[in-house]
Amino acid sequence: MPKAGRRYPLVIYQRMMDRWWPATLFLSLGLFSLGWGVSRWPEGQAHPLSVRALYGLGIFALAFTAFLFVIRKAAYVKPYKDHLRLVTPFLRLHISYRRFRGTTTTTMQALFPPSSISGWRREIIAPLASMTALVIHLNAYPMPPAMLRFFLSPFFFKDKTPHLVILVEDWLRFSAELDSMRAGGGEKKARPADQSILSRLPHQ
Repeated sequence: MPKAGRRYPLVIYQRMMDRWWPATLFLSLGLFSLGWGVSRWPEGQAHPLSVRALYGLGIFALAFTAFLFVIRKAAYVKPYKDHLRLVTPFLRLHISYRRFRGTTTTTMQALFPPSSISGWRREIIAPLASMTALVIHLNAYPMPPAMLRFFLSPFFFKDKTPHLVILVEDWLRFSAELDSMRAGGGEKKARPADQSILSRLPHQ
């Protein structure tokens, strides 16, 4: 059995980045336009530092836009033989299979009904409502829940019980691969115990 499975990009993270980077791009273009306009005015020519500040902010916003665009698919989950790795640009989490209580599948709409969500959250989840998510139920979180919720989107959590909502494009393959890794790890852990029992039997 391979030591690691495929890398599955997290759809929620990509969706949020796709919502933010056009806004920061528009902001950067607006700052550049404002800086150019101010530089044409006599008042702006008399205060070049103001023009430079606008251009500087525009460059910063443009660089931040490029950063958001690059990291759109930098968040992913990847099953290993003894743990599930969850990675974002600001978080690297290893979740041991010993923490797993089980997994279930359901649609995002069932997890987060539109009637219970408002504002920007509804805009984010609307295109994903019919997609199937894998809910991993845990005995306990691998780090303090408050810190975990700080780094991850609210759409990774359906309630206050220990769990994670994982949304990937190919959920069926991810689920099968995760189950295979978990089963393979369990078999390898059982072999030493089996051998130790046999070694205690009398030899003919």
